[in-house]
Amino acid sequence: MRAAFVPAPNLVQVGTFPDPVAENDGELVVEMTRASICGSDVHSVYHGFHNPEGLGRPGYPGHEGVGVVIDSRSGRFPIGTRVLTVPVGNIGGCFAERQLITDTQVVAVPDDADDASILMAQQYGTTLFAMRLFWPDSGNTGMTTRTCAIIGAGSAGLFFAQQARHLGFERVIVSDLNADRLAVAARLGAETVLAPDESIAAAALDATNGVGADLVIEAAGYDRCRADAIGAVRMFGTVGFFGFPEVAGDAPFPMFEAFRKAARMQWASGTQGEPGLVAFHDAVRHIHEGRIDVSYCLGNEFSLEEMPRAMEVARDQGLGNVKLTIRFDR
Repeated sequence: MRAAFVPAPNLVQVGTFPDPVAENDGELVVEMTRASICGSDVHSVYHGFHNPEGLGRPGYPGHEGVGVVIDSRSGRFPIGTRVLTVPVGNIGGCFAERQLITDTQVVAVPDDADDASILMAQQYGTTLFAMRLFWPDSGNTGMTTRTCAIIGAGSAGLFFAQQARHLGFERVIVSDLNADRLAVAARLGAETVLAPDESIAAAALDATNGVGADLVIEAAGYDRCRADAIGAVRMFGTVGFFGFPEVAGDAPFPMFEAFRKAARMQWASGTQGEPGLVAFHDAVRHIHEGRIDVSYCLGNEFSLEEMPRAMEVARDQGLGNVKLTIRFDR
């Protein structure tokens, strides 16, 4: 089979590998139809966050994929089952024509689902899981200003924007460096801020008469953005940290301001460890039923052989594209 792989940090290649075989109970082989690139993949390839054991392994670090089971040692997923594959990023193998995976890392998808659209259930699922932590049915800090501010208009930030509307926030403010992505946010009903020309904190304070946003979500992955989130939140408000760490060690943080605001802070990761993969199942259903818009994520496709170039584009913030997809031409 053909597969992309990372032979060494900062390098992506495409090569030929033996076809995987399901040998142990619970194992599956999925013939991939599409995969997509996550921001954490960029960090794994270029920023030193790679799993050393993943170097040279076919399909690593891809963890957003969809395909069909072609070999199975699982009673739950027989041959022919269409599935969303959601392996943990540091063991992901989605950038390969065939992926060996366990039945605890896949979610069945409807037979009539569109592959390109349902693929987005992986990214959307992680944001759904996160939002349930940030703004639970009980225990949140309430809607004083009815404002949600989101830093980052990538696929995650735009999914958060849609969810904020569904939760009843009357005003959603989205900040990003790229005007094209902000245009998508505006189409989804958000007020937009072009950073660094404008400050998300200033925009949130201006929109709320100096009070601040009830909920601020950091979905860009930079320390300065995490600091901006504290600046944008109201007294006793909630800050949700979703973005990937900028460094592996300690990072600067506006502790005094967060302390003075008594801000509730919630980090989100590990959706793949949720019992029953509830958020991923819900994400598949929401997309299939048309409850969430994924259209702006579609159409920006590369073949598997173009994977090295696709990863470079992803490193350059997608050149304005919200999501990049890898298709497996046969």
